[in-house]
Amino acid sequence: MAAEILAPAGSFEALQAAVRCGANAVYLGGKTLNARRNASNFSREELAEAVEYCHARNVKVYLTVNTIVGDGELEAAYEAVKDACEASVDALIIQDLALVSIVRQAAPAMPMHASTQMSVQSIEGIRILEKLGFSRAVLPRELSEKEIKSISAQTDMELEYFVHGALCMCVSGQCLMSSVIGGRSGNRGLCAQPCRLPFGVNGKGGNNLSLKDLSLVDELERLEKAGVCSFKIEGRMKRPEYVAAAVTACKNSLSHNRDKKIDDGLKAVFSRSGFTKGYFEGKLGKDMFGTRRKEDVVEAAGALSDLQRLYDNENPLIPVDFSLVFRQDMPLSLSASALGKSVKAVSEIQPEPALNKPLSREELAQRLSKCGGTQFFARNIEIDFMPGLNASAGALNSLRREALSLLEAEIIRREKIEISEFRPEKVSHSPKHFGFHARFFLEEQIPENLSGISRVILPIEASEETVKRLNAAGIETAVEIPSAVFSSADKYIEKLKILKNAGVDLAWICTLDGAGIAEKAGLGFAGGFGMNIFNSLSLGELDRLGAKDCLLSCEINIGDAERLGGDIPRGAMIYGRIPLMLTRNCPIKNKLTCAECGSKSRLVDRMGVEFPVVCKNGASVILNSRPLWLADKKDSFRSLDFGLLYFTDESREQCGRVISAYNNNEKPSGDFTRGLYFKNVL
Repeated sequence: MAAEILAPAGSFEALQAAVRCGANAVYLGGKTLNARRNASNFSREELAEAVEYCHARNVKVYLTVNTIVGDGELEAAYEAVKDACEASVDALIIQDLALVSIVRQAAPAMPMHASTQMSVQSIEGIRILEKLGFSRAVLPRELSEKEIKSISAQTDMELEYFVHGALCMCVSGQCLMSSVIGGRSGNRGLCAQPCRLPFGVNGKGGNNLSLKDLSLVDELERLEKAGVCSFKIEGRMKRPEYVAAAVTACKNSLSHNRDKKIDDGLKAVFSRSGFTKGYFEGKLGKDMFGTRRKEDVVEAAGALSDLQRLYDNENPLIPVDFSLVFRQDMPLSLSASALGKSVKAVSEIQPEPALNKPLSREELAQRLSKCGGTQFFARNIEIDFMPGLNASAGALNSLRREALSLLEAEIIRREKIEISEFRPEKVSHSPKHFGFHARFFLEEQIPENLSGISRVILPIEASEETVKRLNAAGIETAVEIPSAVFSSADKYIEKLKILKNAGVDLAWICTLDGAGIAEKAGLGFAGGFGMNIFNSLSLGELDRLGAKDCLLSCEINIGDAERLGGDIPRGAMIYGRIPLMLTRNCPIKNKLTCAECGSKSRLVDRMGVEFPVVCKNGASVILNSRPLWLADKKDSFRSLDFGLLYFTDESREQCGRVISAYNNNEKPSGDFTRGLYFKNVL
């Protein structure tokens, strides 16, 4: 397919700005279940109106249903799919596997796009998306040009990539900072953007979680050659003027018609200390960081009025071919054709012999070409012409308007996507027993005494000797496939094959990439941290993919967790520092070298709270300031199959003490948190 410019539409005015400036597609959300719940968004009626407006102008509409949903929201998710089908939306953008289940069963003809919130970073993950029925993947912003090319060369799936707008510090779909710190979940569309607040490194201040905005507007040809078919602009929370400027800049770039005024306006209307191309070019580091400065705000105010003029009026977007019959004793008739659709308008009026000056062929063509105020412009005009005749300007104008109105209606008209009733079968879950799994960040953390631990989850770099020792002790071993896969999949596959020969038969996956990697390595898999499993249907989808068991999202309320149905065993993280962010650009490096850091640095917020940062496998993980402690609350989790002890920066001795404490139901001491299990995350 030809590459498209895909624009954000947080409101109807922003949608108009996108379409009038030349976007080929827009993405927008309903009033619920979308990742920008604070945008104006669209009701059911407004969605239908938006789709008609866009389709009449040959612009596609993608509906975002890209949040995780609870069991109590599955009916609302189905209604969102139903609304999309009835409005003839062109595709759904999805994060939660539950939506995959709903679409596949109730509306299999509805195309699905995998949201960047699914965190799929590799061809192995793309293969799983293909199995699930997706037609497009929205790639993570963190991928480089080389990595995009590698994926594109191995799949026919459509690939979408962000080319302009805000950059989150965290890999999309792997951020829990907003929910853990403030109770507002980014996975549920209400991110409070805590990363834009000051976070220093150790004793040094700064905004070390705030990146500049991305802009690849002048790299669209490179992206197209790399295999990207959709150039996505971020910004459903931003003004229509921003949307107009971004779409116009992209359109200019593709037509080699750069306009400095537009480029300057785009920077002025919104930026954070300018723009970056860092991830795309594989250049990480200090140059990627930036904040919203006072001068950025002042500059924006002056740019708005000029940018508004870009979308003040309807722009002629669609070429139309006319064929006019202008003969005596025959009614005026006008055929109009565009986008493969044809209509015919017939007037009650007939041309009459001219009393004075007759109309010429050229004059008739000139009158027909006046399509102003519509989305059409005349391209080819054919006239079955008889000289010496006349007809009023009013009759010709009325005929043209009627033909264009009929043509618009024909362009809009398309079959609604069929949707059947969907009533998920609720199968209650009965755990056989409750056990402990232990995940270790480093191999040397594993204590001698693993009493009560039925599964040890090892880091990918673990040794064969450790696997054999654990197996000999009757403890099941699994190997964690890191959340940050990117270009390391082949390396992980080879390492897993080695560990398989030592006795490992299970991989612990953090994204769908891990499922594909495990398959290539000949291993089974279990769903681990980062899978964002929040409802019964997504559990069922993992079961369908072959997962042995699954860790639930730590954003779920424990009462909701107890009510989840299905056969697949499930568990919860009950100890450890919750990973708040997975980053490809280390925030510590903004202040210190790796040698200076020594793997002992902390991010410090404006309240003096410290957040440890651990780095491995080409990525950094920002950990919560306090560990989760639920040893004395285990009875709350007895409806689950296992509890996970998640070790990160603890010493070997500390890990041993925690295991002992959980075996003995000990109360906490020191700083701790109960997490989100006894709250309702927004």
